[in-house]
Amino acid sequence: MAKDFPLPPSAACLSASMRDLGYSLETAVADLIDNSISADATAIDIVCDVTGAHPLLVVLDNGRGMTAEELLKAMRHGAINPKQKRSSRDLGRFGLGLKTASFSQCRSLTVISAKNGVLSGAEWNLDRIDSADDWLLSILDDKDIGALPYIDRVGSHGTAVVWRELDRLMEGEAERRRDEVVSEKLDMLEKHLALVFHRFIAGEVKGQSRIAISVNGHVVEAFDPFCRKNQATQMLPEEIVRIGTDAVHLQAFVLPHHSRLTTREYDFYQSRSDFISNQGAYIYRNGRLMVWGDWFRLIPKGESTKLARVQIDFPNSLDESWTIDIKKSRARPPLPVRERLRQIISRISGRSTTVHRGRGQRLFAEMAAPVWERYADQDGIRYSLNGAHPLVQRLAGRLNPEDAKTLNVLLDSISAALPVEMIYSDYSIHPREVNQIAAGDHVIERLRALRIALWGDKPGDGKSFREIVRSMRLFELHAVEVEKYIKEEFA
Repeated sequence: MAKDFPLPPSAACLSASMRDLGYSLETAVADLIDNSISADATAIDIVCDVTGAHPLLVVLDNGRGMTAEELLKAMRHGAINPKQKRSSRDLGRFGLGLKTASFSQCRSLTVISAKNGVLSGAEWNLDRIDSADDWLLSILDDKDIGALPYIDRVGSHGTAVVWRELDRLMEGEAERRRDEVVSEKLDMLEKHLALVFHRFIAGEVKGQSRIAISVNGHVVEAFDPFCRKNQATQMLPEEIVRIGTDAVHLQAFVLPHHSRLTTREYDFYQSRSDFISNQGAYIYRNGRLMVWGDWFRLIPKGESTKLARVQIDFPNSLDESWTIDIKKSRARPPLPVRERLRQIISRISGRSTTVHRGRGQRLFAEMAAPVWERYADQDGIRYSLNGAHPLVQRLAGRLNPEDAKTLNVLLDSISAALPVEMIYSDYSIHPREVNQIAAGDHVIERLRALRIALWGDKPGDGKSFREIVRSMRLFELHAVEVEKYIKEEFA
């Protein structure tokens, strides 16, 4: 008969393994902020100081704090059973986040917490765990606590998580490169927090107060991936999928074409995301963004869904159905949600394509004779210079038959040599930097040259001239000068 044999894991080996679960600085700090939000904090300050002899990172909050007993429970690995029913506002799951996130970045984790004006402190140190090969937690006394930096900011209630021995933050860089590396990571951290907690920062989570987050004194501004403040953003009706007694909410959005964004909106979005890579579902658990930019293999990413986003909200009671991981960076929708998402994608992909192509389609439709024409037939789609454009017709009429053939060969060659792949690449990445309008400072001279090319010494027609100018788009930025010239020349 088999007998039981207690075989606990090696503390030194297991703690070393836990350092490599795949956390980055930003995902690790986000895990700590989850705890602060669960503790009803309304102000969370991240302080990273690498200027002194002992670099450190501190996360301070004004939450309800912990007693000495509650702190010991929080410092324990696996403090909460993931199957245990929790508050609907709780952002935790495994009771591991504080420790695994911290150890991924530092070798010394200290937590100081105040509740009802009473301070408690405890510390995990990996060097001590390694030497003893045992889970030895240090309980700090008042003197130990008083010697820690930034503790005066905790107040009568709140918590400070202190990371020291930051062996992974600087990536082993020399001192001259240290500031640059840390600055890049803090910038990435701020952008990550602005997205992941944008609904908390904006005060949009039901039953939750607005939260202020700062990084080294710089206030984190909420980044709304759906651009809801822009009136051109399309919002489709909300849909609900029930998993047992719980509801999953799905809300589809189609973002506006970049030309409909203000300069500030465009710069804000362009500096934080790429429309192609960030299309997809945005999955929120209790208001906290977990996973984004993925269609879960229901459809490949492409132009047809470039501007499409779907917000999906589910409660923590469905964690097991969504296969949440320790870092809270993976979540796969259950089958009923994926099926509804597939239906939503089929509806919004057409809208996304229409928005993306709409400006060009309107331009072609509104022009009696555009410079470029689009052909779609059994051979595919191609773009060609319009040989029937008035300017081309006027020029061809002045040439002998042989030279007219040469002109047609030139037009066909220009059309065939259109660098479609390069245009697509540039426009997808930096659409506002693609600018074909270059009339320059000689607007009136070019207008006069165009009139002569069309009619020579004849009077011409102002209305026709205006339409031809519009079709060329060469003078699109000079509407005032164009109207003034037409009024004077064709009066």
